[in-house]
Amino acid sequence: MSSRKGQKNAARVVREQIAREKRRKRTLWTTIAAVLVLVIAGGIGWAVYSSQKSTSFTTPPGANADGTGIVEGDGPVTIDLYEDYQCPVCKQFQQVSGETLKQLVSEGKAKVVFHPVVFLNRFSTTEYSTRSAAAAGCAAKGGKFTEFTDQLFAKQPPENSAGLSDAELIDIGAGVGLNKDDFASCVNDGTYKSWTEHVTDDASKAGVTGTPTVKVNGQEIQDKTPDGIKAAVEAAGK
Repeated sequence: MSSRKGQKNAARVVREQIAREKRRKRTLWTTIAAVLVLVIAGGIGWAVYSSQKSTSFTTPPGANADGTGIVEGDGPVTIDLYEDYQCPVCKQFQQVSGETLKQLVSEGKAKVVFHPVVFLNRFSTTEYSTRSAAAAGCAAKGGKFTEFTDQLFAKQPPENSAGLSDAELIDIGAGVGLNKDDFASCVNDGTYKSWTEHVTDDASKAGVTGTPTVKVNGQEIQDKTPDGIKAAVEAAGK
């Protein structure tokens, strides 16, 4: 009797072990299936988001073929300038080298592609980088991009502030000769806000991590002084 009872107990233990193993495997496969569903769903969601993001922006007149910057001039050498309207160092760059860029354009030596990126939104309580860059797109629509850009840097608000209000941006636009009603409508509607995301995304993909960044024929230059820029343009034009 003891032998039979022992065999029955042993058999029961084996059955319980087999049952536990089956439950463990079912739980494992259920977990794997759930993870796969999430991964697939996430991939589909990201693909949809990326597709929508790449086609849901309006490009201002005067932009380059990729819609990533506003072009001034038609010289043989291309200067790509990446700036954030909230960036204090960009303001300094404009004060020191801005006229040099205009001179190179007017002399037909270079064209400047201005990329208004919005890296510094976190330093504003109202996403001023985006609002000012979008307003610059409206200024490009009205043919006053350079003039508006100059005034944005001249009246640059301090970091960690609300920045200039939309009403103040509109007044600046009117001050450089833009039709106030048309410009105000463009600014208030946020016509080019999604465009600023496109510009910034492209800049990041191009390896731009800070502002101002200056590239001459695709090569970033470190000497951003007037002499440094002129030398780089001259070398690129040979």
